[in-house]
Amino acid sequence: QVQLVESGGGLVQAGGSLRLSCAASGRTFSNYDMGWFRQAPGKEREFVAAVSWSGENTYYTDSVKGRFTIFRDNAKNTVYLQMNSLKPEDTAVYYCAAKDDYYCSGYGCYDGENEYDYWGQGTQVTVSS
Repeated sequence: QVQLVESGGGLVQAGGSLRLSCAASGRTFSNYDMGWFRQAPGKEREFVAAVSWSGENTYYTDSVKGRFTIFRDNAKNTVYLQMNSLKPEDTAVYYCAAKDDYYCSGYGCYDGENEYDYWGQGTQVTVSS
């Protein structure tokens, strides 16, 4: 069992940066793979990024590669999403999610909503032109 709370969203101009944080509670945070998803108005929720339990492996959707970085600090029970060079199309509610570390390997284990067991409430990111 893990509880997730996102923070760090807000309003930023195009080209700017934000860092999202996801604070987790629970005794077994390091046993979870962690991901970020987002949902823009009128669109379905989409995968953004994920990081394995050790922090060794990361995965990104093509639209954010080179701009976003996911990383975790297991000692602080926190996962981060550093977002640089933000674009108006990045505007969305961003959700943190945790995945039980059952054996699975590769990008396809991380890019679907149904792979994740626990979700935060989301934080709004708005990027203005």
